[in-house]
Amino acid sequence: MTLHIIEVARVTPATDSDSVLNSLKIPLTFFDLPWLLFSPVKRVFFYRVTESTREHFNSFILPKLKLSLSLVLRNYLPLAGRVTWAPNEPKPSIVVSPNDAVSLTIAETEADFSLLSGYEQRPVSELHNLLPELPVTDESATVLSLQITLFPNHGFSIGVVTHHAVLDGKTSSTFVKAWAHTCKQQHLEKTISSLPENLTPSYDRSLINGVVTGVDEKMIEMLRSLKGDATNTSRSLTPFPAKTLGDDVVLATLVLSGDDIEKLKERVERESTTPSHLLHLSTFVVAFAYAWTCFVKARGGSEERSVSLLFVGDFRHRLDPPLSAGYFGNCVVPAGSYDHEAAEMSSFVTAVEILSGLVRGLGSRGIETVTEAFAEAFRYVEGSTQFGTVAGSTRLKVYESDFGWGRPVKVDIVSIDQGEAIGMAEGRDQSGGVEIGMCLKKTEMDIFVSIFNNGLEN
Repeated sequence: MTLHIIEVARVTPATDSDSVLNSLKIPLTFFDLPWLLFSPVKRVFFYRVTESTREHFNSFILPKLKLSLSLVLRNYLPLAGRVTWAPNEPKPSIVVSPNDAVSLTIAETEADFSLLSGYEQRPVSELHNLLPELPVTDESATVLSLQITLFPNHGFSIGVVTHHAVLDGKTSSTFVKAWAHTCKQQHLEKTISSLPENLTPSYDRSLINGVVTGVDEKMIEMLRSLKGDATNTSRSLTPFPAKTLGDDVVLATLVLSGDDIEKLKERVERESTTPSHLLHLSTFVVAFAYAWTCFVKARGGSEERSVSLLFVGDFRHRLDPPLSAGYFGNCVVPAGSYDHEAAEMSSFVTAVEILSGLVRGLGSRGIETVTEAFAEAFRYVEGSTQFGTVAGSTRLKVYESDFGWGRPVKVDIVSIDQGEAIGMAEGRDQSGGVEIGMCLKKTEMDIFVSIFNNGLEN
């Protein structure tokens, strides 16, 4: 795939004519710290615009995308900043200075738009070409990088790369929708006054800061231990090494329709020994359980090998009092079940029962257990032959990100290639459906797809 870089622009937050951007500093919370050294989250949004000639793109589409980005950054100032850890500070902070900006790469490619924005197997390396770098050094980590890539006469993609210690999936998807809303208002030539409440971020951290003493220190100690810091003094922001991928790694998206979900729920009700009223038969639980058990079967190997699964639950509404729905930052807590034999975890009904219990248990989990939850998860990562996690959620509504040229034809979470992660989003074209993203070697992907489809047919 040939990619031509046209421009690397710096987009600064818009300011009023009589004002300048003031400095901003937001210390990370104990919800943010566990993600400090992890690889960035990478998403690609594809938009089909058949009239997107080079001239139309450069004179009409691109200026609107740039201007609306500058406008929306007024509300999302931390995204223009960086993560730093000053020598005299106990933990890192997000710092925004007057000259900070978001890096926006403009590129063009003659690659096959229909293939890359489709659901079939695609080389993950080609999707990475649609994503920018997120610069990170020992002293400073960029928060957000963007790339807009034109596919002449077919459409364009927007690659979004974010630092996970600054924002979780809820915050990231809300930002993209806020940018899209602002751009669409321009497109419709409407006055842009302010963002609607559901897209406006809240930076009030008073309900989190100081709630539980000593949690920040435990999180930092845990991260340093994972990085092998025997002295427990390192302040390096360099992430864990990225996983090297071969040319045979592909990404594919499989779909569970609303009818598929209902039939899977009925199967659980027939076969489970647990009374149905005690099961949490949500779309998420059923979809994750089905994808995960197909994955365990596709991997093969000893039926006694150790496998584990984990997901993160949004804690905004579980705190007392609850946080604002627009809370900016991470507010997720892991819930996992570890060290199961593969034979047990290849059973769909068993997986549903386990996940159902984990979801129910989130409601009673206190904020003081956050450190233990992360520590337990990290402890089992190395010992499991498969450690399945979920990236994304059907609740994020990523397909609502309409910049004025229609909803995206496809949204992919490319960063699932860095682990045994299962990407999840709401079905674009089906009410109640779910999209499942997988990134595997092609030989294993072929097996997984066969098991996935055959299981639904049977």
